Amino acid sequence: MIAKLWALRWRIAAAIAVLTVLVYAIVLALLGPAIEVARVARRDVVQSVVASGRVAAPYRVEIGSQIVGTVVEVPVEQGQTVSAGQTLIKLEASEALAGVKQAEVAVAQAEARLRQLRELQLPVADQALRQAEANLANAQVQYDRNKRLYESGFMGKSVLDDAQRNLDVARTQVESARKQLETTKPTGSDYAIAVAALEQARAGLVAAHAKLAYTTIEAPRDGTLIARDVERGDVVQPGKPLMVLSPAGETQIVLQIDERNLSRLELGQHALASADAFPAQRIPAALCYINPGVDAQRGTVEVKLCVAKPPDFLRQDMTVSADIEVERHANALALRADAVHEASGPAPWVLVVRHGAARRQAVKLGLRGEGSVEVLEGLAEGDLVVPATVSRIKAGSRLRAVPNA
Repeated sequence: MIAKLWALRWRIAAAIAVLTVLVYAIVLALLGPAIEVARVARRDVVQSVVASGRVAAPYRVEIGSQIVGTVVEVPVEQGQTVSAGQTLIKLEASEALAGVKQAEVAVAQAEARLRQLRELQLPVADQALRQAEANLANAQVQYDRNKRLYESGFMGKSVLDDAQRNLDVARTQVESARKQLETTKPTGSDYAIAVAALEQARAGLVAAHAKLAYTTIEAPRDGTLIARDVERGDVVQPGKPLMVLSPAGETQIVLQIDERNLSRLELGQHALASADAFPAQRIPAALCYINPGVDAQRGTVEVKLCVAKPPDFLRQDMTVSADIEVERHANALALRADAVHEASGPAPWVLVVRHGAARRQAVKLGLRGEGSVEVLEGLAEGDLVVPATVSRIKAGSRLRAVPNA
C-alpha cells in the first residue's frame, strides 16, 4: 500500500496544488480584487492660486501727475538716488493756492454763522419768547378784566373785541417766538443747516489742500530714477508717465491672475515661487500689490509678490511660477482629491469601503487644496475610500482595500 502511494506521490502533489489554487481563486473571487484606497486623515488643507509671471528686480514705479498742470521745476536728474518724500516735480500752483484761500474763507464764514446762532440768535430768540409770553399774560389779564366789565354793563362790545384781538395776537407771537427758538437750538433746523454748511466748507478745504498737494510730485520711496521724460514748461496730463523709479533693496515678482480669483486675494498672503531655470529652489514671498484695474483683453489682474530675501540666481525678467496661499484650514479632516466623484457638482460622493465592499456615500466638501479636499460631512477619520480613477469598482463591488495615502 505504501509502495503504491509512493508511486502516486506526484499525482497527489499535483492534485493538492490544483486544489490550493482553486481555493485561493475562490477566496479571491469572494473577497474581490486588491485595490489601493485613500485614507481619510487629519492634515492641513491649503488652497492656492497658481500663476506664472516674471521677476522685476529692481521693481519699477512709474510716476506721473494726477492733475493737468505746467511744470515749473524738476530738481532731480536721471540716475539720481532719491529719498521717500523728496520733491521730483513741481507744477504751477497759483490756482490751487487760490482755491485753498477760497475754501478757508468759506470755512470761516460757516464757523461764524454757527457762532452767531449759538451766541446771538439763540439768546435773542429765548428773550423774544419770554417777552411774548409776558405780553400774552398781560393781554389775558386785560381781556379777563374787560370781559367782567362788559358782563356788568360798564363797557361796550367794541372794547371787548379789541381785547380779544390783542389776546389772539399775543398768542400768535408766543407761538412764533417758540418756533424761532426751536430752530436755533442744536436740535433745530437752522442749527442743522449751519452745521451741514460748516462740514461742507471743511470738506471743500480738504479737497483744495489735496489739489494743492498734487502740484508737488514726490518720491513714494527711496530708490533710483532710471527714466525722466519731463522738462520745465511741459504741460502734463494725468496718467502719462513722467519718471520711472527703481525702489532700493527690493525684488518683486509680477504675475497675471485670472480675474475669477480676485475675490480670494488679500495683501500679505504668503506665496512660494520657483524659477523655471531652478525648479527645485523654492522662494518665499508675500502678496504686496493688487492692481485696482482688470485687463479687459485678457481678463486678468496684475499682482506683485515681494521677495524679502531674493536668492542670487534671480534675474530681471526671469520666468517664475508661484503658488499664492489664499486659505488654510489646519488639522482638517481631508481626503485625496482624486477620490471624490463629481467634486465640482452639487452632490459629490465617494465609494467608501464598508465590510469588504464599496458603498456609495454622499459627502459635503469644504476647502479644496492642491491634491486634497476638506471633508465636512459623510466620512470619519480612518475611513478608506476608493479613488474615482478606479473605474472597475462600482457601488456594491467586493474588494480588498490596500491603504495608501
